[in-house]
Amino acid sequence: MDTNFPPPPLPDRFEPFPPGIEPAVPIEGYPNTWTHTPAQPLIRRPVTRTEATGPLELWRKLPCDESNLAVLGPGRIAQGQLMHMSGRILDEDGRPVRGAVVELWQANAAGRYYHPIDQRDAPLDPDFVGNGRVRTDEEGRYAFFTIKPGAYPVPVKDTWWRPPHVHFSILGPSSLSRLVTQMYFPGDPMNEWDRILNSIPDPAARRRLIARQTHPAEVGDGWLGFTHDIVLRGRRATPEA
Repeated sequence: MDTNFPPPPLPDRFEPFPPGIEPAVPIEGYPNTWTHTPAQPLIRRPVTRTEATGPLELWRKLPCDESNLAVLGPGRIAQGQLMHMSGRILDEDGRPVRGAVVELWQANAAGRYYHPIDQRDAPLDPDFVGNGRVRTDEEGRYAFFTIKPGAYPVPVKDTWWRPPHVHFSILGPSSLSRLVTQMYFPGDPMNEWDRILNSIPDPAARRRLIARQTHPAEVGDGWLGFTHDIVLRGRRATPEA
């Protein structure tokens, strides 16, 4: 990947988020939102040039060569359905965001995270860690080779299941342009039950969190293919999740 391209032009405006695309929190039946959501309105302060433009070349500080989650090493292939995930990171005007840092983390095929806080009675895969980080190219493209995650129950009194999903974090050209969101899979019936997905009031915005499956002719017959573009701000913005 070419690392000598110039930084993207600085934005001269940021459109406000349209109504309905930000999640309505706290989410009933999901206790974590009560501990992760501020109880008071956020304190706003003027944005200076430092916050609007830095840190520059963040990809130099964060290793961005972790694109293959499915193969931990020679002969160590993760269990589950192999999957290729790709897409583009775009700004509100549809221009590619070059040099953005894209992080991904997910559960394994049994719906369990490789993290000490996840103690659910489901198997861990010793050959799957479940996180990676890449940098977008000049066209704003990113790609990961991984496995399709499994669903898992939410441990609350009125149990509901989280459908298969992938977490994304995108760090753009400034410290204020980070987006943390999730991606869902098309056609999964549990999408209708997911209280996190359905905390976004606007149906069109919810659909922007669902990937598009690509035809085997485009990706080959060795794995499933999905594509998912992520838009930072504007009327077509990808919602936070």
